[in-house]
Amino acid sequence: MITRIPSVALVAASVLLTGCGGGALAATDHTSAPTAASSSAPSPSPSSEISAEAAPRQLPGVGPKMLARIPATTEQVVLVTGRAANSPLSTLALYERTDDGWEQTASWAAHNALKGWSSHHMAGDLHSPIGVYSLTDAGGLLKDPGTKLSYDRGTGFVSPGTGFEGEPLAGSFDYVIAINYNRQPGTSPLDWTRPLGSSRGGGIWIHVDHGGPTHGCVSIAEDHMKELLRTLDPARHPVVVMGDAAALDH
Repeated sequence: MITRIPSVALVAASVLLTGCGGGALAATDHTSAPTAASSSAPSPSPSSEISAEAAPRQLPGVGPKMLARIPATTEQVVLVTGRAANSPLSTLALYERTDDGWEQTASWAAHNALKGWSSHHMAGDLHSPIGVYSLTDAGGLLKDPGTKLSYDRGTGFVSPGTGFEGEPLAGSFDYVIAINYNRQPGTSPLDWTRPLGSSRGGGIWIHVDHGGPTHGCVSIAEDHMKELLRTLDPARHPVVVMGDAAALDH
């Protein structure tokens, strides 16, 4: 694992991020059925039926349109399910693809953005973006806890001030995973490249929870962040599937 130290330009750019990556700083920052001829019609043979247990296990609450956006090569999914469209409360669960379908290996309480979720995220709108995004790059103020993802350690991962509920933000960026929404994969989470333009926001991360809503990111407890970092494997092409429950069920 190669640890990259962000350049002065990247550190300075972190101040400008419009998601959680910069929101904290700014705050102080998708055959017909048989007809019975008589009451003595034979029952279907066992071979014509597929039991529920034999069917592949799907991602719970994720509808066909959202499932279709998950690459066929993906073997790890971070599923973030928001409690409601305008709620900052959610659950983050980790799933692994097996021969029998998707198997849940962890589930943790999480926060998302203050105003909930949006299918058209804009800079500063205080919503988390709905969709399916790859996960390739991580970083933080603290040393690499043992992730297989590319990890950028540096002093640019700072979050002074307080959150929306008056909670201190210090330590929020001790560990982060960049969500590849409006960013260039393969770069530091602090990278300022915005393929969709700066108006569409950026700096959307999974990071350490500070006990309150975020500006656009998803946050979980520090121990859970370290576990997630150690579990995600780029060889398994991990993605995050995120949104409120109603939005995901399409």
